[in-house]
Amino acid sequence: MWQSYIKHFKNYLRLERSLSGNSVEAYVRDVEKLEEFLELSKIDLAPARIQEEHLSAFLKYVAELGLAAHSQARMLSGIKAFFKYLLLENEITEDPTELLESPRLPRKLPDVLSYEEIETMLSAIDHSTPEGTRNRAIMEVLYSSGLRVSELTDLQLTNCHFDIGFLRIIGKGDKMRLVPIGREAIKYTQIYLDHVRGEIAPQKGSEDIVFLNRRGGQLSRVMIFLMIKDTAKKAGINKNVSPHTFRHSFATHLIEGGASLRAVQEMLGHESITTTEIYTHLDRDYLRQIITEFHPRS
Repeated sequence: MWQSYIKHFKNYLRLERSLSGNSVEAYVRDVEKLEEFLELSKIDLAPARIQEEHLSAFLKYVAELGLAAHSQARMLSGIKAFFKYLLLENEITEDPTELLESPRLPRKLPDVLSYEEIETMLSAIDHSTPEGTRNRAIMEVLYSSGLRVSELTDLQLTNCHFDIGFLRIIGKGDKMRLVPIGREAIKYTQIYLDHVRGEIAPQKGSEDIVFLNRRGGQLSRVMIFLMIKDTAKKAGINKNVSPHTFRHSFATHLIEGGASLRAVQEMLGHESITTTEIYTHLDRDYLRQIITEFHPRS
């Protein structure tokens, strides 16, 4: 009874919402957990007949299992998406999740590096090696443009427009955005391209990828993660530093410097805070001006 609904929900997430494979599978697992709970509770109802009381009992059940608050909240997000889909398809007339509240989450602020700590990490890189030259360029780009690590590893040469100071980024859901890149990041990336990447024979499928490993293949996210961890350790920084720390630091330094939330939101590729807009498109000259005025390395 539920499998047909789940199958169509999966197609909706993949084709209409353009979610990644991992996100689609996570949402589907959430709905399957709800179905499993109903079977265990001997509640034989189709999705269209589920009420708020059934969902509240399910949430109580997973909480009693000892599931972390973050996991409960993420699971509820998947359930809400499912019933919103049913509403959209006119399978139900009222959303039973509308009044459900997420569990209170402990507020954990992400680690952010100061500008001085960024400089210390950059200085800890051994620039005499090809890997060091590449790693300097990687960290400069992460901090200059606030990219997600997957956006960095997927960055293509044909999407680097250094002449106008922009990168063309394909982000979550294959959404495209233009992100300014600072002078220092352009400088060190160009050094890497001229003196390191030009000496590497790219593997098939990696011909247009900017950052390659020594064998000419695309770098993995894990390799970037380990490189940054190692550099932070060499620099004597005792924070939990990851590629995402550079993204948080990029946003924090811009906002603390006076940049508007709207501009930073656009550059990060976040969905709009308002419900009426999915993306807020800003003038490229304005975004370039924001980076020039407020980014510490510009």
